[in-house]
Amino acid sequence: MPSSILAPTPRRVVQTPRSAVVAALSLALAAAACTPAIDAQPPLDRAHASQTKNARIVLLHHSVGEVIWNGGLANYISDWNSAHGSRYEITELTYPNTLGGHADLRRVMPGRLFVKLVPDRYPWDNYPYDYWNLWIAHKGNQHDRYELNLDDLVRSYDVIVFKHCYPVSGIEPDNGVPSVSSPVKTEANYRLQYEALKQRMHEFPQTKFILWTPTGLTQAFTNPTQAERADRFTAWVKDSWDTKGDNIFLWDFRKLQTGGDLYVQAAHARKGDEAHPSDEFAAQVAPLLGRRIVDVIEGRGDTGSLTGGSPARGDQMVRGGSRPRT
Repeated sequence: MPSSILAPTPRRVVQTPRSAVVAALSLALAAAACTPAIDAQPPLDRAHASQTKNARIVLLHHSVGEVIWNGGLANYISDWNSAHGSRYEITELTYPNTLGGHADLRRVMPGRLFVKLVPDRYPWDNYPYDYWNLWIAHKGNQHDRYELNLDDLVRSYDVIVFKHCYPVSGIEPDNGVPSVSSPVKTEANYRLQYEALKQRMHEFPQTKFILWTPTGLTQAFTNPTQAERADRFTAWVKDSWDTKGDNIFLWDFRKLQTGGDLYVQAAHARKGDEAHPSDEFAAQVAPLLGRRIVDVIEGRGDTGSLTGGSPARGDQMVRGGSRPRT
């Protein structure tokens, strides 16, 4: 074989002038110095929604919720609209978004550089304390590090679906000094924060809220005592905290994850992960969340299944990877 065939083809290296790099960085710094702002959400037309089968839905999430969203939640709502003549619109928001009011800057800047330029951001936390802090401790024109508060959200959405990431199940022993304003993860603190959140959500009777039951952990990433605390708190949420006839509803995500046991079933989580759902599991349960949302909107929130599945309809989640019928 001729040696010329084996010889690598010289690559042309294009060097960016140093002045261009400096200019780009200067622009980024200038943008970071601009006054940060709350992400504006489209206003809600409740009068129009009440006259038609309209509803504007938002899913507030971090990583676990994103996996379920990608499992086909929006497609389920779209298919439901086509089959039933409804006009339900669903969107998703990373919440809290931890961008410090610089959402536009983050879209054009690498993450590592953004973190250095905008250090004063809300942490990547969405636990009971954080909803208490963002929705109750900050109201009206008050915002913690430019995150949306509940007043902002209810102006834009008819249905607010929200959740906690799986570290919520890492519940510590009660310390004997419960506090609604404490970020420490204990059952007593959680209960105080949930009771306060319930009263706050009742201030917006026209808005429907759907809360996921606490995301679980796989057995490898927790212990029996901790898992029992999380299970006990979940039982309290379902049996005592949730009441019929109001504007707050549950989606029993934890039951779908665990099958009623203490731990997330290994088949439902990504291999070696604490609790991030597998893509297969997400495809199974996303339609169930879609059905639960529809049931709440259409007045079946207190009578429909908390998981969104109904054996009578044949759309319960089937073990072994079968996708539910929708």
